[in-house]
Amino acid sequence: MFEVFQYEFMRNAVAAGMLVSLACGIIGTYVVVNRIVFLSGGISHAAYGGIGLGIFLGINPVVGAVSFSLAASLAMGLVSRRARQGVDIAIGVMWAMGMALGIILIDITPGYSADLMSYLFGSILAVPRSDIVLMGVLDAVIIVVVAILYKEFLSISFDEEFSSVVGVPVERLYLVLLSLIALTAVMAMRVVGLILTIALLTVPAAISRQFTARLDGMMVLSSILGTIFTLVGLWLSYEFDLTPGATIVMVSGAAFALSSVYHSLSRQKLFPTLMQHCHRYRDNGGAESRELPQDD
Repeated sequence: MFEVFQYEFMRNAVAAGMLVSLACGIIGTYVVVNRIVFLSGGISHAAYGGIGLGIFLGINPVVGAVSFSLAASLAMGLVSRRARQGVDIAIGVMWAMGMALGIILIDITPGYSADLMSYLFGSILAVPRSDIVLMGVLDAVIIVVVAILYKEFLSISFDEEFSSVVGVPVERLYLVLLSLIALTAVMAMRVVGLILTIALLTVPAAISRQFTARLDGMMVLSSILGTIFTLVGLWLSYEFDLTPGATIVMVSGAAFALSSVYHSLSRQKLFPTLMQHCHRYRDNGGAESRELPQDD
């Protein structure tokens, strides 16, 4: 298994996967908790317009994707906050137009034949060291912003109305969060592609939510799970000659299915039994006497 690390491209792939997993673990937690999966999908797919723009202007496509996805996230955020109706339609239109614009810009770029598959389905084995450095910078930005605004993000995620009443700038924080989603989506694009980015953003966070209700705990567990899925997916793709991005997502999906089954069984059988033992221990004078939550 470890012989694969003798290749530089595989070492770069592992580094990229770990950096992306960290970002997706943190931001994906907010996506799941705030139930903005569809909006996040719109932002990630609209980033394709930035790829086309970067190619057309002769700059790094990743830089173009970052700028374009940030603009798209702000536009979609304002629409979702202020539009009274048809929000999903508006986001769907911007989603489609972003991708269409990218394709058209690539088509009209003189002398350029784009490998669309590498952007749509990822090219983690071809990630250069310069992109890894950029991913590290974006990771640092995400961690610093989340650390500074952690309490504010926590507030708007679980009680937006109360946050607004006490003077928290809900809309501005919401737009900042969407901007972080845009940065994360561009990073994940290099690993699993724009089509599958939403899976890497949501699946690890969805699994972690089944085992912890703490926001910080979800972030840590999501990052760990994302790293495991990425490493396992890379190894399987190497052993069986499969597409790495799709393999990573399939591993994530299989883990989600297994965790859902386990969670369902534990709630039906194991959890009530555990609660009975805990209550018996408390009634017999155990050290912990705090009231435990009742099973529904």
